[in-house]
Amino acid sequence: MVDLDQVAADKLASTLAEQYGVGTFGIACDVASEDGVRRMVQSVVERFGAVHVLHNNAAGKSDDLDQFFAPFEEYSLDQWRRIMAVNISGMFLVAREVGRQMVAQGKGGSIIQTGSIYGAMAPDQRIYEGSHYLGRQINTPAVYSVSKTGVIGLTRYLATYWAEQGIRVNTLSPGGVESGQNETFIRHYSARIPLGRMAQADEMVGTLVFLASDASSYVTGQNFLVDGGLSAW
Repeated sequence: MVDLDQVAADKLASTLAEQYGVGTFGIACDVASEDGVRRMVQSVVERFGAVHVLHNNAAGKSDDLDQFFAPFEEYSLDQWRRIMAVNISGMFLVAREVGRQMVAQGKGGSIIQTGSIYGAMAPDQRIYEGSHYLGRQINTPAVYSVSKTGVIGLTRYLATYWAEQGIRVNTLSPGGVESGQNETFIRHYSARIPLGRMAQADEMVGTLVFLASDASSYVTGQNFLVDGGLSAW
């Protein structure tokens, strides 16, 4: 378990170890730091001897939500770069270092990168009227959509680049997950979904387990949209 916060990583690792009886440990790492990512992968190899599966899941919003949710016409280049440093550069660094390790091991592996429905389609701006998240007006900024589109492109590239080494690379792209949005947003979003509701976080797990396991041994370079049917309209 990798997180910026060592305490948070340790807490989740401990919970997983207790719940599932597996060897788990937490590592503090800023995925936007090249040296930090190298040390993180080295720590995993020292602990377990090898890396077989990577869930490349890190993404950031901002420590300044006013800047993060600013209108496109007023969006700052500094804020754009901060988000890209994690959402794209961080994905690149972690995939590069883990992929390097998998190649050296010579036994293949599976890399699952977290994208978003908004990496495959544009958000419907109408759903944000009167919509709040944790008490504030929200939108989906362009930097988020662009960064998640980049994740899908990186996946496709790496899937073909590492195919001869038996390393599979796929994207898991969640649709809207209920996580603190107000009733207005939930109602607006759910009206766009064929299944008529937002997702729960644990509904992403089945696809992730499939992609991590040998059940998907002939699957690579794909973007799995777990979106309740939104992209089928």
